[in-house]
Amino acid sequence: MITWKTLSFVGDLTPNLNFLNDLPSLPSRVFVVCPVALPKSAFGGEMISRKRENETLGLRNPATRKRSREDMCGKKQGLFTITLLLLLRFNVSATTPRQDRPHQSSTSNVANTQISATIEQAQKGDPKAQYQLGSFYMTGTNVPRDDIKAVLWLEKSAKQNFADAEFALGYLYEQGKGVRKNYGKALRYYTAAAEQGQTTAENNLGSMYQRGEGVHKDLRRAAEWYRNAASHGEFIAACNLASLYFRGKGFPRDYAQAATWFRVAAERGYPPAQENLAWMYFTGTGVNLDYSEAAKWVRRAAELGYARAQLDLGFLYEKGKGVPVDYVAAYMWYKTAGGEEEHRAASALKILSSVMTKMQIEQGTTAAAQLKISKSVSPSTNRSDSLGISWLPPR
Repeated sequence: MITWKTLSFVGDLTPNLNFLNDLPSLPSRVFVVCPVALPKSAFGGEMISRKRENETLGLRNPATRKRSREDMCGKKQGLFTITLLLLLRFNVSATTPRQDRPHQSSTSNVANTQISATIEQAQKGDPKAQYQLGSFYMTGTNVPRDDIKAVLWLEKSAKQNFADAEFALGYLYEQGKGVRKNYGKALRYYTAAAEQGQTTAENNLGSMYQRGEGVHKDLRRAAEWYRNAASHGEFIAACNLASLYFRGKGFPRDYAQAATWFRVAAERGYPPAQENLAWMYFTGTGVNLDYSEAAKWVRRAAELGYARAQLDLGFLYEKGKGVPVDYVAAYMWYKTAGGEEEHRAASALKILSSVMTKMQIEQGTTAAAQLKISKSVSPSTNRSDSLGISWLPPR
């Protein structure tokens, strides 16, 4: 899972039961060239993930500026490998309590009261309340999860042109939840919502055009919708747009544009984009080679608990790329990245330990323990079915 404060789009978990005033955000479909963390959970504020492609683009040597097609698409591991993933997410608003979160009895009573009020307003025909009730059934928030009831209430809201309900219906038809899967209807509902400026609908439309689902595949139209969503603040769409420019398959390859859009998401605090932007500086791809900038961006992702970035930051300290050589710091970051999600960290620690003194190892171990406390980094935060091998070469 990804903790609530790891990514900026998740937000703060301060309980707020004013359901009708704080609508939950909706599912967003993401096709990214980013080392994306893929959580296990479905709804309830986290992300659903589904790997749709496993095509790697290996980049072997950062000093090599001219790369052949074989270099980009070959299977040989390099310093960094990028894999294209399709990610689906459904984020419940941080103001909406999660069903699996223990609540005090007083909080439960307030929640029940608010649910009753929502039902009453929905039955009176309030489209906002109808959408909210549909989203509760969709996520199992304070009511048993029921996709069929979710569709019922969302359709009532959508008939009144409520954009979020149109988007939610598009998601259900795309996924076949509570209804038979129908890309055509998904496209129609997404379009209706997007035309009202619903940003995640714009993003999902881009994905459907990119995949050719319910419509003829059209990467330029996909880019248009991604760009619209990104300009409206949807930074996941910025990553998707960057992926089109990076891949260059049926779309003009432009590494400078890829770096630009990765930066948009990186500046919003999205660790996978920060990691990718760091890689572009490390390899001089689309930007001037700059190890200091690479270290800056990978550090930001590492400090947010992103295991792959922690591994890469350790590598930079070990090799003195963009930062001074510091075996203690390298050991600290390798150890922090270690675990099931980054098994290569164990190998890196073993090699590094062979050139460290016993005192340095003790200092690195202590620093890693203190870092986990100060940064609230936990193994669950480090989950990373990512795009790549990072900068750490095979050992």
